[in-house]
Amino acid sequence: MIAQYLIPPLNFGMIEDDLYRSGQPNELNFPFLEKLALRTVVWLAPEDPSPRFLNFLDDQDIQLEHLGVSAATNAWDPVSEEVVLEALDVILNPRNYPLIVMCNLGRHRTGTVVGCLRKLQRWNLTSIFEEYRRYAGPKVRLLNEQFVELFDTDLVRIPIDPPRWV
Repeated sequence: MIAQYLIPPLNFGMIEDDLYRSGQPNELNFPFLEKLALRTVVWLAPEDPSPRFLNFLDDQDIQLEHLGVSAATNAWDPVSEEVVLEALDVILNPRNYPLIVMCNLGRHRTGTVVGCLRKLQRWNLTSIFEEYRRYAGPKVRLLNEQFVELFDTDLVRIPIDPPRWV
């Protein structure tokens, strides 16, 4: 019998129960992702996911929410407030779970959206930035931290039946 290794995608992490984050997976990560029984992928990068990942999503009947395309023309542009609000709208709907938030490397766009979610959860800024920096590594973008700090949580629509951790 051949053992199958479960390898998580780059920058994989658990945000809350059935809510995850990561960079774009490759074929080695697909068995791991299958175990999560995902229902939704929130894709924040302006470019399309890889064709193999799109095929995986189709094969697994996973809904793709490609939100990054409308806001950016350059992969280096920071995520927009519009995209963050759209992402939080999807994230705060429990019917989309299990859900994973992704961008190419799972650092900046994903980190900004997660930072805004943490702000909505009333985490203090020190804890939010520590989590952001843990995933960003030496490539911290101060504009992303500033975006999270100035993000107005009053703009977020909280659904009637939000996840219990909101």
